[in-house]
This record gives sequence, structure tokens and C-alpha cells, in this order.
Amino acid sequence: MSTNAPTTTTPWWQAMFTTPMLLSGLMGFASGLPLLLTLSTLQAWMKDSKVSLATIGLTAFIGLPYTLKFLWAPLIDRYQLPIGVQGRRRSWLVLTQILLILAIVALANSSPTVNLWGTACAALVLAFFSATQDIVVDAYRRESLKDVEQGLGSAMYVNGYRVGMLLAGGGALALADAIGFQKMYWVMAVAMSAGVLTTLFAPEPDTEASVPKSLQEAVVQPFVEFFTRPGATLTLLFILLYKLGDTLAGAITTPFYMDLGFSKTEIGAVVKLWGFWATLVGGTIGGILILRFGVARTLFWFGVGQMLSTFGFVLLAHTGHNLPMLASVIAFENFTGGMGTAVFVGFMGSLTDKRFTATQYALLSSLMGVPRVILSAPMGFFASAWGWPTYFVFCTLIALPGLYLALKAKSWLQQEKTA
Repeated sequence: MSTNAPTTTTPWWQAMFTTPMLLSGLMGFASGLPLLLTLSTLQAWMKDSKVSLATIGLTAFIGLPYTLKFLWAPLIDRYQLPIGVQGRRRSWLVLTQILLILAIVALANSSPTVNLWGTACAALVLAFFSATQDIVVDAYRRESLKDVEQGLGSAMYVNGYRVGMLLAGGGALALADAIGFQKMYWVMAVAMSAGVLTTLFAPEPDTEASVPKSLQEAVVQPFVEFFTRPGATLTLLFILLYKLGDTLAGAITTPFYMDLGFSKTEIGAVVKLWGFWATLVGGTIGGILILRFGVARTLFWFGVGQMLSTFGFVLLAHTGHNLPMLASVIAFENFTGGMGTAVFVGFMGSLTDKRFTATQYALLSSLMGVPRVILSAPMGFFASAWGWPTYFVFCTLIALPGLYLALKAKSWLQQEKTA
């Protein structure tokens, strides 16, 4: 089957409401909900508790499980847990989601004012179980969807993820203003129960014949299988570069908006709320286009859209404080970003061998996070030295190597199909 322009007998408006697609969205919500509870929402709680800014900065280390998750992913590929839930993926999901709820409750019962280390440890445990849930959800989505459905399924997942993040971010902070942070975390624990209900009603993917026969096979073979493919190194380089310009541009946009004279209220309304809906629309339309034209073709053109949207910040830098211009740039940037994320997630899923889905996807998604976690760190120095227009021109041009490599995506996907 060609990866360039796949065909499907199911129209996109029907495909969006099939059980696997709806499950992708619901599981995306369950994955997105815990993330900000250990990041910006936790930082707001610490700031409210008079914790020093230097200490709050150190909470970035709480996110380490998300970049190291490939280390324990082989266990999830190898074993089914004996907990009375049918299926390898479902057993891990149910246990992980129950432990996630308990971790959120533990965080709710802590206090940065009374015991900062206790709060930090509870948050780290929460991040570990959240990263583990991500491993299983990614594997479940890959194994439940046909190759032609990966893009649309990824779009549904990303949209659900964004809704979960919205609830745990802006929604949680608004709730904390009304009832306090500890009670808010209790509410988030209840909301997380939606993930358990989703898993209990979800069917198990039919992959039992491909389960690794030993832990050694589960640990070694995923890496051997991937790195013996033609072009494996270029594939990993592409994953590192594809969203690099988009990520670096977004790393320090809030100081950029403030330098242009936009108020916090304007930034919150336009960048957060308006941008959220633009991302959802972009992800949905992107998924439909992926279903129609395939991952390989849309990967390149969505990347072009991401690059053009980054150049929009250059125009905004020259325009200055102009609310309609800000809304236009944010809408285009989030719209193309939603499309690019949907196809990128689908591409990584299509690359994985179904015998080692959890381990290989965890490796690829960990690499995807490197620009956000590591490469974004020194960007403030560059922006200060060059000025905003030159900095965003740099972010635009740095997308070109990823676009060049995107032209090879079709051959990588075809190699996976014939492996």
C-alpha cells in the first residue's frame, strides 16, 4: 500500500466517530491531564506558597521521567500484569491510571509550605506514572489503528491531550482561586478516573502473537531492529529537526509579547484561549488531510506551514503592539502547529515495529522532546544578542534541514512496511 496517497472505504466524517478514533481522543485526554499538574500548575502553587524562584526553577527536573521513559518501556512490551484485567495493554493502563489517581491524591495532601520535599517527591511520582501511561497509550493507539488511520488517530489523540492540558492548566488555576490548590488537586484526581473508565470499556489490540518471548528480547531487539534499518540515523535526525524551528520559536514567546507591550490579559485571551481553539481545528483538519493524502506527503507540506507560521513572528516584531496582528499570527501558528504535531505523531507511530511498539515509540518520542527540554535553554541569550526579528528569522531558517529530510519520509515508511 502506498504511503503517499492511501485510500480508505470509510469517509473521514465517519472515520472520526469509529471506536478506535474516539478512544484515541479519550486516551489523549487522560494523557494530557497529569502533565501540567507537575509543571506550570505546581509552579503556581509553589509561588503562592512563597517558595523562592530559584527553587521553583529546579522543579524542571520533575519532568525527567518523560525523557527517560524508554528505559522501562521494554517491561510494558514484555509482560501482562496479573490484575484481573484482560490484555497486556489494558492491564498496564488500568494499574497505571489507578496509581496516577493515588499520586494526585498524595500531591493534594502535601503542602509546599509545610514540606516542600514531600510535595516535590509526590510530583515526581506523579510524573513517573504519567510518563508510563504515555508509553502504554502510544502503544495502544499504534496497535489499534491501521496504518492509513495513524494520522487521523494521532489528531484525535492530540486534541484530547490539549483538552486535558486546558483543564489541568487554566481550568485548574481558576479552580484553585475558588477552592484552593489542595482541593483543586482532589478534583483533578476525580477527573483522572475518566481514564480508568475508558480503559475498562476499551478492547485489547490483537497483538498477542507478537509479544516478545523474553525480557532480553524486549530490551535488545527493539533497538537492534530499528538501527539495522537503512536510513535509521537519518530518521532519528529528522525526528530531532522536524519541529525544531517551531519549538525554539515558541520557547520564549511570552517575553516577546510583553516586550511588544501586550498586557497579560491580552496574552492570556489571545495566546492561550484563541490559540487553543486554533490548535484543535488545525489538528482535526490535519488528521482529515492525512487520511486523504497520506503521512509522507502531508509531513512535508505541514512542515512548510510550520515554517511560514514561524516567519509570522518576524512580521509581528516589526508591527509592534497590534492586537489583530497578534491574533492572526497566533491563529496561523497554532493551526499549522496542530497539523504538524498530528502528522508527526502519526509518522512516529507508523515507524514502530508492532512487536516492540512501546519501546520504540518511547525512544522516538523521547528524542522528539529534546528540543523542548534541552535545546531551548540557551535561546534567551540568542534573542537578547540578536534582537527579536533576527532571532525569529533564525528559527524560520532552521526548519529547512527538517523539511529536506521530510522528502525522504516515504522511503522510510515503505521500508517499515516491507520489514
